[in-house]
Amino acid sequence: MKLVMPPAVRLIIQELETNGYEGYAVGGCVRDACLGREPNDWDITTSASPEKVKEIFGHTVDTGIAHGTVTVLIDGEGFEVTTYRIDGKYEDARHPTEVTFTANLLEDLKRRDFTINAMAYNDSTGLVDAFGGQEDLRNKVIRCVGEPEHRFGEDALRMMRAVRFAAQLGFSIEERTRRAAVKLAGNLVKISAERIREELVKLLMSDHPDILLDAWDLSLTRVFLPEFDAMMERGSGETAVKALRVSGKDRIVRLTLLLRDINNGSASCAEAVAQLLRRLKFDRDTMKKTAVLSELSFEPVPDCKAGIRKLASRLGDEQFDRWVCVKEALLQAGYVPGREEAGSDDPARLSAVRELYAQIRKDGDCLSLSELALTGTDLTADGMKPGKQVGEVLHRLLEEVLQDPARNTRAYLLQRSRELRMQQP
Repeated sequence: MKLVMPPAVRLIIQELETNGYEGYAVGGCVRDACLGREPNDWDITTSASPEKVKEIFGHTVDTGIAHGTVTVLIDGEGFEVTTYRIDGKYEDARHPTEVTFTANLLEDLKRRDFTINAMAYNDSTGLVDAFGGQEDLRNKVIRCVGEPEHRFGEDALRMMRAVRFAAQLGFSIEERTRRAAVKLAGNLVKISAERIREELVKLLMSDHPDILLDAWDLSLTRVFLPEFDAMMERGSGETAVKALRVSGKDRIVRLTLLLRDINNGSASCAEAVAQLLRRLKFDRDTMKKTAVLSELSFEPVPDCKAGIRKLASRLGDEQFDRWVCVKEALLQAGYVPGREEAGSDDPARLSAVRELYAQIRKDGDCLSLSELALTGTDLTADGMKPGKQVGEVLHRLLEEVLQDPARNTRAYLLQRSRELRMQQP
């Protein structure tokens, strides 16, 4: 088998060989190339020590020198070159306490997580596949290198990676690998929330987000997402997964579909979602948008332009489109809306909402305070004292404009603001 490597990768490997060392592309890039996919990046492994790599190449960066990794810069682009190594004992279920460099490629490959990630390639030798990676690619199987319990015992995050790779590639997890994950699932408590979050997002954004059910079946969600286990008990978990399967690849939409039903009654939907995302160390923007969208996903589908404007005003452009996407995915998943969600099971009504909203934006209807023809400065210039009253009046004016966009003129709003001031004590 001949794989096509980028010229810079071929150059690095050739330079290593010219200087008497071995060099191979290794890991995920080889896997993806074998599958006919375009690798996101290319990693290189070598028998040369980090010091020798730095001698051979003029421009390098010490990105992980303690673990044998040097980044080689070719025309401004970085390529990680890592010395063959043997990992020492893992004491935190994540990182080896020490690494030992070796000149043996197979020693390096057998420490890797899965057979499909334990292949190496260069043009001189061809594909090095000592653990059946090619066969597992053909059979669409995720299988640990060596003893699964040992692999997962070294690094508990590998259990999440097994599920994530299954989701990204559409593969199944081999039975011995599954049994080991079930046995060692509890070790995930030792993994940082940030790493769990990264794997969860990659899973959700894959072509097969429904593989989340594998994480549940392997008892992994019991550790990092117990709220989902509760959803499965209530019968809403499978509906959420079905909705994930038919939704577009928008991170906020997919997080909303997954989390909107996690509320156990002790907090509002938005608060419950925000708390969970905070626990998993999501950024504030994602947390806020997902929490708000989750809360408003229970709103009924508007049946008129005024209703659409009011909802869009609460959500904003980008979020309103997501709101419709969430409703559409839930509808396709067979979600049965409650009485307070009237119209959410009507595809024609959802389609009409999209068309009406497009017309609203085309007409330039006011949807926010920033689009009002009157500002707080205008109100204070007209004699209103700065303070809370200014905001209250502006919000009242916005409500009226959302009902009737023709009212969004400075003359009307100024006159109406005076009337509202007269009504206040």
